[in-house]
Amino acid sequence: MGRTEPTTTGRTVGRVLTAPIDALTWEEAIGRIQHWADAFESRYVCISNVHSVVTAGQDAAFGRVLHEADMATPDGAPVAWMLRKLGHRGQQRINGPDLMLRYCEEAAGRNEAIYLYGGAPETLDVLQRVLLERFPGLRIAGAYSPPFRALTDEEDAEVVRQINDSGAGTVWVSLGCPKQEKWMAAHRGRINAVMIGVGAAFDYHAGTIQRAPLWMQRNGLEWLHRLASEPGRLWKRYLVTNTLFVLGAVRQLVLR
Repeated sequence: MGRTEPTTTGRTVGRVLTAPIDALTWEEAIGRIQHWADAFESRYVCISNVHSVVTAGQDAAFGRVLHEADMATPDGAPVAWMLRKLGHRGQQRINGPDLMLRYCEEAAGRNEAIYLYGGAPETLDVLQRVLLERFPGLRIAGAYSPPFRALTDEEDAEVVRQINDSGAGTVWVSLGCPKQEKWMAAHRGRINAVMIGVGAAFDYHAGTIQRAPLWMQRNGLEWLHRLASEPGRLWKRYLVTNTLFVLGAVRQLVLR
């Protein structure tokens, strides 16, 4: 339990509770995505925090999605901490908002196009302005704000066509967990690009949700900032899920 698992694809994976999480550096994470994007490979990347790790053990369908991901980065300080405890020294937290910004900076210098999927229409409008101001050379090939209802087969096929015709190497997906992960898994093999699920990153970068101060991010307290900002919606996710994670982590470390 909790052993390191080298894979045939060159990945090194640590099992956090039941979830396979990649042990890797920022440079390796970005490099892997760039390599796939250059070839327009249909891949998906999960950004795995405490909520997704616990959900993987409770929801069999979501668990399969996480197990079958092409990469699952350790978002959330507790997940990175567990990887360090499992022998991956120096493992950093590789979170969605920062990964998106770092990648956009690289993409701007490489003339690589990106696509934005998710968020409200007004959020997408602001987000595109913010990204282009910050990275003037960035090519945003398209953006789509899906309705709250499920798309019809015809609507979904049209969105897939638009993304594939856009020439984007990466699709940044902001639908929230577990919806975005299930959406990416369902579209692998159909969308010719790397899909990366980044949760609330669109809202953070557009300024519609205030991100935690740096000192809270660096000390693993970003969850507390979000809980204080939206207690009615997030209390169960953070208080109940965090408790389940701690209990599961203690059990895993004791029994390994």
